[in-house]
Formats: sequence, structure tokens, C-alpha cells
Amino acid sequence: MEVKGIMIVMKFGGTSVGDFERIKNVASIIKSNLNENPVIVVSALGGVTDNLISIANLSLTEDEVRAIFNKIIEKHHTTIEKLNIDEKIIQEDINRLNELVNKIITVKKTTSQDMDLLMSFGERMSSKILASYLSAIGIKALPYNAYDIGMITNSNFGNADILPYTYQKLKKNLSSVINKGVVPVITGFIGKSKDGSITTLGRGGSDYTASIIGAAMGASEIQIWTDVDGILTADPKIVKTAKSIDVVSYEEASELALSGAKVLHPKTILPAIEKNIPVRILNTFNPSHKGTLVLNRTAEKSRVVSITYKKHIVVISLSNRSMLKNELLKAASGVLSSNGIFEYSISASESSVSITIDEKEHTPALISDLKKIGNVESSINGVKVSIVGNDISFIPKISDLISSSLKGIKIEIMPSSESNINHSIVVTERQANSAVKRLHTAFFS
Repeated sequence: MEVKGIMIVMKFGGTSVGDFERIKNVASIIKSNLNENPVIVVSALGGVTDNLISIANLSLTEDEVRAIFNKIIEKHHTTIEKLNIDEKIIQEDINRLNELVNKIITVKKTTSQDMDLLMSFGERMSSKILASYLSAIGIKALPYNAYDIGMITNSNFGNADILPYTYQKLKKNLSSVINKGVVPVITGFIGKSKDGSITTLGRGGSDYTASIIGAAMGASEIQIWTDVDGILTADPKIVKTAKSIDVVSYEEASELALSGAKVLHPKTILPAIEKNIPVRILNTFNPSHKGTLVLNRTAEKSRVVSITYKKHIVVISLSNRSMLKNELLKAASGVLSSNGIFEYSISASESSVSITIDEKEHTPALISDLKKIGNVESSINGVKVSIVGNDISFIPKISDLISSSLKGIKIEIMPSSESNINHSIVVTERQANSAVKRLHTAFFS
């Protein structure tokens, strides 16, 4: 079954549905796009997922856990009351969440499967609230748990991947809903394994949900509604003069996500790339702004798109004077791969290599394996500052420009990059903001 006419996917994040006023604003945005057959993907109400995670903190007392639970329920009830909709719509979810909280308190143990179930309640309640409010203002809408309409995953709790037939199931089920004139409001972030266990797609996975649905439906556009005017030239919290970018390529957007930019979930672009579907990043707080359009490719040649950063970086120095540079690089890369680490930067001299990885990948097993190759030293709590763009190595004297703009800032490492869209440095956390500001001035002023 095919959808009649064009169709868009609209994903609204936690800040977009932070409270009743924001939900009213989201409803207004949806109403203005009804002629495009919108499919809505929604995150939990702002702050709720973090509170749900806190419930599983086994160092908390029972009273502290109960207080967090009550805070979550109060937020939802207040939102429902202000929207003047029926509070019974989430009562079943509250009852089941209460049962899980009781189990956590009694057993004093939380499995990864329990964590995914716990974190799912935010989206399960927010989707019902938004759909109910849309109905209250005259828009025919229904809430759907993503797993009930085809979002089937493997059992990798905490970071699940969809199974191939998910696309077919989603298309069949959603086409039927849309062709009946219903606006589906779907839970982001969650799915179910084949055995019926609730799974999550990783933090920020509502973006990924939207992209999967867009690819399944052959959407004309996937819209990610957030709290900034699209992709910016830098984090506006650090650089007040940061500007939005009209168009970026899939490759640039993916690199920005992997380099720490929080506008998109790193997996988001992948289904869109496969189906060549445009992704537009928009601002619910400024809906008239055109945002940033992410396309297969842009007309730009060499350019810098944005200065971004990623905290909690570990720099590992590996040296062995008896090995040639290429041998050492190959050996180090092999160890990283065997430890399941595929996102890293590496630079080399004649007898040593410097590797940058996320702190979470810095395990005793990795260090033990690297020590079989040579001497190992680690430096923790670095920040990787990245200059992301297209064909940036062709920008005249880029290395000189970076060096002159960062005069006085100690560069811990300048990793090499194979992609030609990312030139990174690692600095201390204390100097990271200054590095971002100076590089932004150098490339955008």
C-alpha cells in the first residue's frame, strides 16, 4: 500500500515538548503542515529520560527513588491538566512504571533489559499526551508505540539495531493509518526484539527512529525539530556569533555528529542516505526560520562548515623503536578493531603513534593488548576540537591558519584524518572553549 500524495516525517525532541506551552507550539506547527501528511515522532518530555535513568541508581535510598518517581508523574499530570485532556490516557503506563520501580527497589539490581524498559516510559507517555491534545484541537491523531507498527530490533539492549523487515512492516502499517486521514504520533527511541522485550536505539535515538520511518515510507523530507536554527558554525553557548548553515551534505552532517555536534544523532543520516531523502533541521522556538537542509551533496568546493568539539577524549601514546611507522600503525589499528573500536583518530611519527578515542572505550583490555606492541601512556580528559567541512585540505595554508589562531594554546595532539572533511586537534578541557572561539574567528570572521 502506498501513501496518497506527499508525506513528511516530523520529529520533536525533548526541548520541543518540554512542557504544556511547548506542546501547544508543536501542535500549531503540525497543524500548519497537515497538507503534507505528517508522521510525528516524539521524544520524552524534557528531562524525563534523565530522571528515569536516575531511578536505577542503586546508591539512592528508597525514599530518594520514590521522590524521583513522583517528580516524573507530577510533571506529566501537570502537563495534562494544563492541556485540559484526560489524565487516564497515561494511567496504565504509570501503573507499569510503578511496578518496575518496586522491582528495582526490592531486587536492588538493574539489568540492561530492565534499563531499556525503564527508559521507554517517557516516550510511551509523551506520545499519548501529544496525540490526545492534537485530537482535542480538532486534528485526527492517534498514538503508536513504534514496536506495535513494525520497529523490530535485535537484542542489543541500550543500542539496538533494527531488523531488515522493519522497513516493510512500517510501510504497510503506516500507509494504512495515513490514508485514513490520521496523524500518527509515534514513540521515538524504542523498539522491541523478536522475543517481545522492549529495546532502545541509544540516547538521542528518536532522530534515528524518524530517519528509519522516513526511509520506510519514502518520505519527501525528514524534519528534525530541535532548539536551534539548524546546524550552526559553532556551539552558540560558546560562540555567540555562530550562524546557521543553509545546506550541508550527508557526509558533512555525519562527520559533525561523530565529532560531537548535538544537533543530530550519529546514526540519523544512514537510512536517509540509502533512500536519498533530504533531512531538514528546524527550530521549534523559531519555526519561521528555514533551518539547515542536509542533502546528498552540495555545490560547494573546499569549505569549512563548522567548528565542533567532543569532550572526554583519551590520548594514548604507543611507542616501539624497533618497528617502522607503517608496521606500528597497522598493529595499533588491528588492536583497536579487535577491541570493537572503529571511531578513532591516529597520527604517527617514525617510532610512535598517538591515538584518540572516547573515554568509554579506554578499557583495561585495550591497554593490555596495546602493551603487547610497545610502551603505552594515556592522557585522559582531553577535548577534541574539529574543523569540519568539504575538501578542507585544499584550503590554502590551513595548517598555518590553525597554528596562528591557536598561538598560546597547548595542542596535545593533531591527529591525521583520512576523510578530508575533518581536521582535528586535542587540547585540555580548560582551553577548549578558547580554541573553539579562536578557530571560529579564523574561519568565519
